[in-house]
Amino acid sequence: MWYWLIFLMGFGFAVAGGTVTITYLNLVPAGLSWLEFIFLLRTRVECYLFPFGVMLITLALILMKE
Repeated sequence: MWYWLIFLMGFGFAVAGGTVTITYLNLVPAGLSWLEFIFLLRTRVECYLFPFGVMLITLALILMKE
């Protein structure tokens, strides 16, 4: 039962982080270079939600198989 909660929390984090990252992609056509874009993502805490969510999803799927 707890595995589903971890899976859904990871999914929510991944969606939130991915949405914010895609939103920040709008800054690239506005004159931001790709290198500056990567540095911007490193400074924004909300962009870390995507990899954290993917890790939670992976953890839940591994634990579900046991």
